Amino acid sequence: MDVAAMSVNDWIGVCLSLVAFIGMVAVYFMVFRPSNKDMFESQRGMALDDEDHISMGEKR
Repeated sequence: MDVAAMSVNDWIGVCLSLVAFIGMVAVYFMVFRPSNKDMFESQRGMALDDEDHISMGEKR
């Protein structure tokens, strides 16, 4: 790898890749930490919970 021949766009790409990698590692540690299990387990059905919404066929 020729560091001297890298353009500004190359350096921006390297920096963004490193930031994304570090962010993913941080999220993995947060999600798989045993102390956070109860918090995530309590919200696992949130995307499928639609009791507060009106279905397409119901009237108000």
